[in-house]
Amino acid sequence: MKTKERVAFQGERGAYSEEAILSFFKSDVIVSPCPTLFDTFEAVLKKEVDFAVVPVENSLEGSINETYDLLLSTDLQVQGEINLRIHHSLIARPEIRIGKIRTVYSHPQALAQCRKFIRHLGVTPIATYDTAGSVKLIREKKSNGIAAIASTRAASIYGMKVLKEGIEDASTNYTRFFVLSFEDVPPTGNDKTSIVFSAKHAPGALFVALNEFAEKEINLTKIESR
Repeated sequence: MKTKERVAFQGERGAYSEEAILSFFKSDVIVSPCPTLFDTFEAVLKKEVDFAVVPVENSLEGSINETYDLLLSTDLQVQGEINLRIHHSLIARPEIRIGKIRTVYSHPQALAQCRKFIRHLGVTPIATYDTAGSVKLIREKKSNGIAAIASTRAASIYGMKVLKEGIEDASTNYTRFFVLSFEDVPPTGNDKTSIVFSAKHAPGALFVALNEFAEKEINLTKIESR
């Protein structure tokens, strides 16, 4: 009998990273929630799990810089890529009505992706470490004036009520995730490569570097300066 693969992610059960795991791994897996991205990387490095799934970029809010920094500091390899459509919901305790909400909790990226809705609702946003963790938080607080922004799956897991679905500002809201492990994957002929490099502080230094890609007819999908 094949042993189930173990996969780490940052956040609580019901987080979008967990959804990404379930969409990528077709067989049953054992998910391992971690408090931080650092802990997620460490779980693989210590061989407590087989893989980690981590967010690297959101189509609305840009790169997750901590993930890139952690990638640079380890020898983990990218095994796969997941593009997950992010659908945010306003979630509260079952007895709460939307008009009573005064404060909304969620991860900073989720709050930023729902700016217009939060402004229209006239509530105070408070940043937390995780979307699903925010649902868990409002369940424990038992306050009438609070809600969370997370997935409908998180609401189901923690027994909370969805007050409104699809509250993200744009329908083009996607988050890109990497699947990480110690092992690399064989070339497929349709692969992506990420390179980190520094250039001299001189006129035309970046042009000289990028010109090499043009001459070799290599297409660039993203350039970011740190």
